Amino acid sequence: MDARQQLLERWLTTVCQLEHYTKVPMAGDASFRRYFRIIHKGHSYVAMDAPPPRENCLSFTLIADAIRREGLRSPIIFQKDLEQGFLLLSDFGDRDYLSELNEKNAEALYGCALDALSVLQKCSQLSKYQPPHFTAEFMIAELQLFKEWFLQKHLGLVLNSETEKMLATLFCFLANSAASQPQVFMHRDFHSANLMVLPNDEVGILDFQDAFIGPLTYDVVSLLRDCYIEWPTQQVEKLALAYKEKIKLTQVSNEIYLRWFDLMGMQRHLKALLTFSRKYRRDQNNHYLKHIPRTLNYIVAVANKYPECHAFKLFLETDIFPAIKKVSLLCEQ
Repeated sequence: MDARQQLLERWLTTVCQLEHYTKVPMAGDASFRRYFRIIHKGHSYVAMDAPPPRENCLSFTLIADAIRREGLRSPIIFQKDLEQGFLLLSDFGDRDYLSELNEKNAEALYGCALDALSVLQKCSQLSKYQPPHFTAEFMIAELQLFKEWFLQKHLGLVLNSETEKMLATLFCFLANSAASQPQVFMHRDFHSANLMVLPNDEVGILDFQDAFIGPLTYDVVSLLRDCYIEWPTQQVEKLALAYKEKIKLTQVSNEIYLRWFDLMGMQRHLKALLTFSRKYRRDQNNHYLKHIPRTLNYIVAVANKYPECHAFKLFLETDIFPAIKKVSLLCEQ
């Protein structure tokens, strides 16, 4: 047992006053947080270990309260120690969207998730906490990390001045498109692994501590063009437009809205590629490598649709895909 687990167990015993409990590791996410299911006297809880300074529990606690005030389901916080980075939470179980979704229930489950999102996006005014703004400058900085971690460190590409210029132009194009959208509360990781199937068609919402105020379509495309599960394009666009109708975005045409959706998705998926490759290269975690092909397929589909992405499409074909084949062979050895 590592030092953090020893601290957590001491906290559970002394502060939370749990004795003779069972602690079981739970699936984690792409952060430094860890989760444990705690069974005590027939009740189940979740202990979050969010080591500071890399992780911050304060935003989680404040946003969780705000989400519940809107009538949505976020974990109840029974105990907290913000200095040590420990939370004791209610347990939503194991039925996440990723494991539950199938062709028969997808429309119903996504309908529930989009209903919840339409309420969640109104949480822009939080007491005692103001989420940062997801500005064009922030997006471009994220895309620079995509260049560093995915293109250079993971694929080993050496970028010439012409490619650097092409990427800079693409990054500005994507960021400016996103910044032109209505700005709302943005969960930032609103996808199948962070949504739980609860009784009475309710949706349990997790992993919201990195929320921003940002583009309207960010969470919609995160959900419908999920890096972990894929659906037919026609079905995705139908659901995306149904959400537009749900929130009564009548002043924006369907064509412009789907353009926002597509380009926001490209920015989101480029960011995902940096996360997946960084987890492998920096943290020796290869779990996310299997999601790279699906994520790249989304990027290619959007690049094929828009003339502004034509140069990047060529770069995908001539540089990225050949490099991926070489790296994949090395990763398999």
